[in-house]
Amino acid sequence: MRPRLCVLASLLAAVVVAVAPSAASAAPHHNRGLTINVTPNPILAGEGVLIYGQLNTAPVGGQTIVLFHHIGGSHAGYTRIGSATTNAAGFYEFTRAEGVVLTNRSWFVRQDGIHTVHSRTVHERVAALVSLTANETTGDTNHPVLFTGHVTPNHRSERVFLQEQDGLAGNQWETVANGLIGPGSTYAIANRWRLPGVRDVRVVFRGDVRNTTGSSDTVSVAIEQAQVPSFTIGASPADVVPDGSSVTISGVLDQPGGDTPAPATAVTLWGHRADQAYQAIATTATGTDGSYSFPLTGGLAPSHNEIYQVRTTLAPHRHSAQLFEGVKDAVTVTPSSVSSTVGAQVSFTGTVTPDKAGHSVYLQRLGADGDWHAVAVGVVAASSSYSFTWTFGTPGSKQFRVRIPGGPENVGGASPAVTITVALPPLSAPPPVS
Repeated sequence: MRPRLCVLASLLAAVVVAVAPSAASAAPHHNRGLTINVTPNPILAGEGVLIYGQLNTAPVGGQTIVLFHHIGGSHAGYTRIGSATTNAAGFYEFTRAEGVVLTNRSWFVRQDGIHTVHSRTVHERVAALVSLTANETTGDTNHPVLFTGHVTPNHRSERVFLQEQDGLAGNQWETVANGLIGPGSTYAIANRWRLPGVRDVRVVFRGDVRNTTGSSDTVSVAIEQAQVPSFTIGASPADVVPDGSSVTISGVLDQPGGDTPAPATAVTLWGHRADQAYQAIATTATGTDGSYSFPLTGGLAPSHNEIYQVRTTLAPHRHSAQLFEGVKDAVTVTPSSVSSTVGAQVSFTGTVTPDKAGHSVYLQRLGADGDWHAVAVGVVAASSSYSFTWTFGTPGSKQFRVRIPGGPENVGGASPAVTITVALPPLSAPPPVS
């Protein structure tokens, strides 16, 4: 089963806004003796862009081709931004360097001095870059966590939305808070949770006339319930562990209302996964100091997110706070090649552990802002494997990884990064021309 690939706007449920009608109306709609291709399209803000095509009106060699663009959201019309000379076969190309194309663009080309020879207009969609940092990755229930970040390019006075992944298949995001983008195109959003658990969150900019939807990489935050002072509970390792790791649940039981230990008292460890009821796991007795310990190894080691609670086995019945222990997905990735050319494809394949058949999975690329951004989405196959195919639009060194978002069942995980070196083909053998 191969993943369903889609552009970034579809991936993030974007509301795509076209260029201003008044500007677009001046653009040619059809090729008249001159073709044009723009790759890649869509892009992340700041990616390089290759614009190329072929002159089909004789003479084709040694002719000057002029490139025009319109910037999304601008009230100005089309502007001449460069020229190139065709080779003997009529091919031309323009390269827009990285860091130049930050907003939606419309492109067309014209033969210099002959206005009747021109290309159609290509509309380039450019996704905003959104970064995200949490001031802490662990906290207690009803304790505010502050999320901050930056949107590229500047979108001051617009809103961004903090979303939590809450679908069992990793395909549902719920908006839990929002904030206003301030000076420097930065934002700050505070949120608190009433119930314990690990939350995978992201921040989304929903798009406007200048940029399409952009979403940050996910951040995992572990929320624990405040301790019951006379009946503590903890885990080692704490908060999040890799799949298959052994965990020890331990704590101290005191007499009600005081600091006096309650020795030789039977206590039972209970636990449950998402959307399931508590079940008893094991029973032990407290030591002379009131301490207890439940080593969870082998078949008892958690393979999914688990909420634990320790209760006295006999009356009078008492219980600890709920303790959340997250289990992180493991993701592998292997590229079909570590080198490629513009217009060629590389496949990324790998597996997810534990089994995540039917779960959404994301191909991410390192953006110009130094953060990871989703560029395609797929579905994990029945064998808990995935496959992405990516076509390269510009030359250079490109970094990719694969991330599976978390949710009620597991904490999300990401593969190691892989680097693909992409070369530009010669002008005499360009990628296919539309």
